[in-house]
Amino acid sequence: MPSTMQDEPLSLATLLRYATTVHADATVRTWTGSGSRVLTYRELGDRAAQLAHALTALGIGRGDRVGTFMWNNNEHLLAYCAVPAMGAVLHTLNIRLFPEQIAFVANHAGDKAVIVDGSLMPAFEQVLPQLRTVRHVIVANGDAAALRAPEGVAVHELDTLLAGHSSTFDFPLLDERSAAAMCYTSGTTGDPKGVVYSHRSNWLHSMHACTTDGMGIRTGDRVLAIVPLFHANAWGLPYAALMVGASLVMPDRFLQPSPLLELMAAERPSFAAAVPTVWNGVLAAVDAAPQDLGHLRAVVVGGSAVPPQLMRAFEDRHGVRIIQAWGMTETSPLGCVAWPPPGIEGEDAYAYRVTQGRFPAPVQARLVGDDGTELPRDGKAVGELEVRGPWITASYYSPDAGTVGSDAFRDGWLRTGDVGTITADGYLTLVDRAKDIIKSGGEWISSVALENAIMAHPDVVEAAVFGVPDERWDERPVVAAALRAGAEADAGVLRAFLAGRTAKWQLPERWTFLPEVPKTSVGKFDKKALRARYSSGELDIVVIDSTSTQTNSDSRAG
Repeated sequence: MPSTMQDEPLSLATLLRYATTVHADATVRTWTGSGSRVLTYRELGDRAAQLAHALTALGIGRGDRVGTFMWNNNEHLLAYCAVPAMGAVLHTLNIRLFPEQIAFVANHAGDKAVIVDGSLMPAFEQVLPQLRTVRHVIVANGDAAALRAPEGVAVHELDTLLAGHSSTFDFPLLDERSAAAMCYTSGTTGDPKGVVYSHRSNWLHSMHACTTDGMGIRTGDRVLAIVPLFHANAWGLPYAALMVGASLVMPDRFLQPSPLLELMAAERPSFAAAVPTVWNGVLAAVDAAPQDLGHLRAVVVGGSAVPPQLMRAFEDRHGVRIIQAWGMTETSPLGCVAWPPPGIEGEDAYAYRVTQGRFPAPVQARLVGDDGTELPRDGKAVGELEVRGPWITASYYSPDAGTVGSDAFRDGWLRTGDVGTITADGYLTLVDRAKDIIKSGGEWISSVALENAIMAHPDVVEAAVFGVPDERWDERPVVAAALRAGAEADAGVLRAFLAGRTAKWQLPERWTFLPEVPKTSVGKFDKKALRARYSSGELDIVVIDSTSTQTNSDSRAG
């Protein structure tokens, strides 16, 4: 029996029309280092129409990929709006990938045009000669004439390109299952893999982001989007803000703690989102030079596990509530958010807040053991997390319709590579990444649990734990730590600090100290790089004998 409901496609063009009329006075504000460049949503709608006309005049049509190589700013949001609404496909290029990786993903996606921020032209120039399908480069906030382009590539200046075009555009009625945007994984275990989001998946994801069990974004919010627009849909913040008329605050290139705090003092956002490493830096800066952060009603943190002590420090010292979330490029990316159940407050709430969160109704989840059997949701059984749902990818993009990364899928489920537990009431706790968990003497050691325990020491800013081969135990953990300026802690002190916080057999013997733990292009600890540096002997390793507190220099031998 068919329903009587109208079949209106969930199109991002509909979302754009709604946001720029009903919420026309909401704003997107880009920080310049001393103030903000402001664009109302009404003006955003006008410019989106002009950009759609301009791209059409350049020969960009339905399904054509338009890349962006940009910071979080007004112009990047403009591309988020215009490109999908006109029927083309937005492809956000990760500016922090290596040049050969950027070239790979642009060629793999078949980008026909790329919008580039003027400040990033030198980096983009290194890649441009390798781009086989790009025919147009559009420069925003810079001198287009200064960009050296190979023959056959036309270079345009954004404002000049928009001038003369109408501020109205007849955005097409699109199939909601058609492609709206592309994002590639960060390529930590091989070539980056492409995920293609649909209009429908973006719409449904945005609706969830605005619910109280999602990120709770609401009308009147000022959303500080530190998480980059060039990766994983900026956690869905742009479209969620448009959906409810929340204003957006963009940091542009000013991503260090001091300028972020200056931005917050001036713009007073009510909501913010970024990875833990960003908030570690902000905490150190605001502890050293206190300022009011009471305007932040919530901060969502994800990308990697949030150290519990980071949550407590922000709440106890600055009145800021950090909410942990979990997701992946492949999940659009919001999978679950760690809001405690109703009525649970104070210390009791932390048992829920330190989890990765509770799955919403659209995201189905299960744990699978090594033998492929499904494990119970009892908060105890540990297995690989698999998920499926309307904003979870079912495959990776292949330009020739071939198969890419088939081992990441099983019977219609996405194999996340994360290992953890799920409770009966749907809360996920991750133990580790499958590739990072350490098997020592037949028992598992969670690198995440060790990292959190080490970072609880007041002298430690960052700590990454990775496994290395060991002749006796198969694998043993190595700690790479970055200490606060003037800190006196050493390997012996930190190992003693861990005693009583973790099982004795898990205590690391090998330690190295770095000015900063290396990061991936999306701000996670780069354990692949640490393993490589360890194997090549680049790291200065200190060994703590398990039977004494003496330290000595060590080679790679176990």
